[in-house]
Amino acid sequence: QVQLVESGGGLVQAGGSLRLSCKASGTDIGLRVMAWYHQAPGQSRELVASIVDFGRTHYADSAKERFTISRVDAGTLYLQISSLKPEDTGVYYCAATLFSLDVNGADYWGQGTQVTVSA
Repeated sequence: QVQLVESGGGLVQAGGSLRLSCKASGTDIGLRVMAWYHQAPGQSRELVASIVDFGRTHYADSAKERFTISRVDAGTLYLQISSLKPEDTGVYYCAATLFSLDVNGADYWGQGTQVTVSA
């Protein structure tokens, strides 16, 4: 059973930066797609960025300029966020698929890490 654990969230002033981490454990099988979702307060989760294997990346339009997703090995995922804005506030979740190219059908989810951006 794969477990995903996010870290790196916290309280940060607008204009600052954060690097969120997602660590996968309990897997000897490479994860196909890894992704970050953002859930603003009172809102549903929305895909922020994803990466297929170690290559193709996808970014939501709102994330393309300030967000960078990277994967350094089979079980470590990062989300670099720069120039943080209050709208970035929310819980960031790590998700992954085992075989599917569609992250919307993620097989695994982390518990999330809270990011709070002060105005």
